[in-house]
Amino acid sequence: MGIVRLKFIAALVSALIGSTAAQADWYRATSNHFIVYSDDSLEDVRDYTMRLEQFDQAIRAWHVAPQDKRGASARVTVFVVDTTNDVAKLAGHDGVAGFYRPVAGQSVAFTPRNGSGDLGARAILFHEYTHHWMLTNWTDAALPPWFVEGFAELHATALFRGNQIIFGAVPAYRKYTIGQMNALPMSRLLRFDPGKLSDVERDALYRHGWALTHYLTFDPDGRKRLAGYIGALNGGKAEDPAALIGNGANMDLKIDQYVRRPRLPSSAIDLDTLSIGSIEVTKLTPAESTTMPAMIASNAGVSKKNAGDVAALARRLAAPYPDDAFAQNELAEAEFDACEIDAAAKAACYSRAAAAADRALAADPRSVHALDYRGMADTAALVKDKITDPTRWAAARQWYLRANKVATEMPQPLIAYYDSFGQANEKPTANAQAALLYAYALAPYDGDVRLKATRVYLAQGKLAEARTAITPVAYNIEERAKATYAKKVLTALNDQGADAAISVFDATPAPKDEEQ
Repeated sequence: MGIVRLKFIAALVSALIGSTAAQADWYRATSNHFIVYSDDSLEDVRDYTMRLEQFDQAIRAWHVAPQDKRGASARVTVFVVDTTNDVAKLAGHDGVAGFYRPVAGQSVAFTPRNGSGDLGARAILFHEYTHHWMLTNWTDAALPPWFVEGFAELHATALFRGNQIIFGAVPAYRKYTIGQMNALPMSRLLRFDPGKLSDVERDALYRHGWALTHYLTFDPDGRKRLAGYIGALNGGKAEDPAALIGNGANMDLKIDQYVRRPRLPSSAIDLDTLSIGSIEVTKLTPAESTTMPAMIASNAGVSKKNAGDVAALARRLAAPYPDDAFAQNELAEAEFDACEIDAAAKAACYSRAAAAADRALAADPRSVHALDYRGMADTAALVKDKITDPTRWAAARQWYLRANKVATEMPQPLIAYYDSFGQANEKPTANAQAALLYAYALAPYDGDVRLKATRVYLAQGKLAEARTAITPVAYNIEERAKATYAKKVLTALNDQGADAAISVFDATPAPKDEEQ
């Protein structure tokens, strides 16, 4: 989602191998909504994390939103690197100044310590976190693309001034083209599905989405009109929901005039009124600091071009620390990813991931990550060897059940448990379906989990819930392959019913994370 796009290539690994991350003093800050890794000073890491928490709490205060009770499953892990060039190397694409990956229980963001140019590091992170915030807090409403991006842009420009945080500033990186409503007129912008967008129209959706969201937020009657419009879109009670916002041509002119004002309204929240909770900052151990380059690479996302190199890096960095859970957990993940991406890999390939997970569990028997990867290594090997013995599959699933007992609120073991039935060509049990739906409740920001929840709801005959789960995926303009797939399911559901939608799911697997 958002301002920047991902494309992972082999340059990622070479950038990390050449870095000095392993020699730096790294710190980890843990707060209510974030985990931050950075090689700044302890005080700087604490202050940085405090700003992120203040941002989250200010959004809640401004929009009168309740506190999120999901806890650790909704946290975003933020990796702070030195420069935008470092971020671009991680992304494998010039011009990328920051990115975010919404993954159940382990969402991550990558940001430079200092931004360059108008598109600042803080604006990028705030934009992406606002997406995460929306999907975590407004889980039952399907929102049109212009509002999804406009709402994120509205908060991306938040400013800290003295003892206040101020919302409403114009995004400087779009200010020269903030008008020009003809690039994507209101008559099209306000549709739930604006259709295929050219690059110019795509940029216009961000610009005009910000302008319209800003106008409706600060207009005395705007929030009521916006609520009516979104309610009509979701309820199908109005023939023309856009009319609840205003006449298309008139709104084009009105918004164009609005953004050309010499001064636009803003909203200030006093920081003293915000309760951010405790922030714990710890210095990483030598084993943790040494293996950080491999951990960053794994979390940034691997591809066919670099998975083997990331695994080799993890082996080298983790080798001196066979008894350290952090180092061996990273090695288990890197080994597993390398096997998964290599289509020619045999079942034995996964033994390396299993061995690393075993070493991590020897050091920390309650490591959910290690329990997950131990189970994933076993189930993947069973798939490779085409094992159908129910006893073997039941034994492999025990790793996920153990992980769930350790951390009942973490979605990964629940998802892996559900997935194991499909891997074994078995119908998911009622317990497996319940596990997946609970994972969806914990991680509604993950599009893959939403698709799986849709499949479960369809099988249960809960069509309204299925539509709620899949609609945000269908209209996510930043993950187009998944959006296209979700629209096929949604169209089949609306035109032919649940059985037809299930047939779409069963005929073609949902697309994986995209190289964008």
